[in-house]
Amino acid sequence: MSAAPLVGYSSSGSEDESEDGMRTRLGDGSHRRGHSPLPRQRFPVPDSVLNMFPGTEEGPEDDSTKHGGRVRTFPHERGNWATHVYVPYEAKEEFLDLLDVLLPHAQTYVPRLVRMEAFHLSLSQSVVLRHHWILPFVQALKARMTSFHRTFIGLEVTSGHAQFLDLVSEVDRVMEEFNLTTFYQDPSFHLSLAWCVGDARLQLEGQCLQELQAIVDGFEDAEVLLRVHTEQVRCKSGNKFFSMPLK
Repeated sequence: MSAAPLVGYSSSGSEDESEDGMRTRLGDGSHRRGHSPLPRQRFPVPDSVLNMFPGTEEGPEDDSTKHGGRVRTFPHERGNWATHVYVPYEAKEEFLDLLDVLLPHAQTYVPRLVRMEAFHLSLSQSVVLRHHWILPFVQALKARMTSFHRTFIGLEVTSGHAQFLDLVSEVDRVMEEFNLTTFYQDPSFHLSLAWCVGDARLQLEGQCLQELQAIVDGFEDAEVLLRVHTEQVRCKSGNKFFSMPLK
């Protein structure tokens, strides 16, 4: 496999809880015969109580400032879990050395680029699962992953593309069983290195990508560095992680 090509692209992710309303009435519990009950007096609710539960009943307010300006692709709703199927990439020291060269150069074109905290190749879009669907969904995935062997990945997959398509095909079948969105048509598989808010393709395309590609091509042992054994597929649903080993 030759050194992986670089690509620039843009992209358009709790358990069930219930709340019972409770009304409190003040009084002594009885009325004297022949007498009208005293008029009820409404007391104002303190601001400290009113501000205890911000947001709506559907879930907490989505504050994009808490996660780098990123905005959910679908609104948060109690009982719905954002779910994603992917192949993890365990970055070695040499890969991080390469990234330490690539990212500062890319930031000369797009200063707001932020380095990824973890690396993976997506096998599905982010979809929404009800909490009681999670275990059946993962069990269906595991049943379909057991027949697959390991493959190799780079920044953009130049070897093993057909095997990744086979994996996606099996993931798509599970998505269809649960009436969820399948993966993209004719996908390209890539390892995200950095991200930024907004569409920065115009700044990254052309000269910037050519210069970054030249850095990759000239990096010592880049062809070997950008290969790795993939031993498992993972599914992240909310804050839960599930692993499916490959043969």
